[in-house]
Amino acid sequence: MYQKSAVYYDAIYSFKNYQKEADKIHQLIQQHKRSSGRTLLDVACGTGGHLAFLRQHYEVEGLDVNPDMLKIARPKHPDMRFHQGEMASFNLKRKFDAIICLFSSIGYVKTKQRLHQTIQNMARHLQPGGVLIIEPWFSPEAFIPGTVHGLWVDKPDLKIARINVSLVKDNVSIMDMHHLVGTPNGVEHFVERHEMALFTHEEYIEAFRSANLEVTYEPDGLTGRGLYVGSRLKQIV
Repeated sequence: MYQKSAVYYDAIYSFKNYQKEADKIHQLIQQHKRSSGRTLLDVACGTGGHLAFLRQHYEVEGLDVNPDMLKIARPKHPDMRFHQGEMASFNLKRKFDAIICLFSSIGYVKTKQRLHQTIQNMARHLQPGGVLIIEPWFSPEAFIPGTVHGLWVDKPDLKIARINVSLVKDNVSIMDMHHLVGTPNGVEHFVERHEMALFTHEEYIEAFRSANLEVTYEPDGLTGRGLYVGSRLKQIV
């Protein structure tokens, strides 16, 4: 995912208001955090859009599985620390006061077993009193297969049309993203497949609780997809 499109990621998602989203995340952290520190880890950080604003309040670090994303994030934020790792298995051998996983990246774990493994892994990286915030992907009832989606970028030296038709198989949403990209060097077409699990609200709640996190749900969230907020009350070995 995002192998070829990583270089265009910031242009494709330039519509996102990272500052507004970061402000909402900061409010939730302050509301739920009980630890005394101010360290924060962004899991599936992409190119570091949220960290650019969260750094005003926290000692931030980012983690992403995609090395191409990190190649963009590091020059953009040369004084930040970034790690390459998979969200279900990373081990940074330290704990954080807040961990966030936004823009529905959790959907890429694809199975209920890996959802539990991922949340448990993040919980192990939390300080007692720390907070985990996850923005979910769509629920099964909210995702409509057979719908056509399009996104456009219109800049002087960059034109992008990204189009896909939504499909569902075995409770996993499948999106073959067709990119038509024009630059002064020419026009290219490529396809990237994104497969993201359609977990239910109950499955998210169960995964948080199985990781010994007290969980609350914010239905509006950042983009209308909601937010799950888990609080770490006890130390996990």
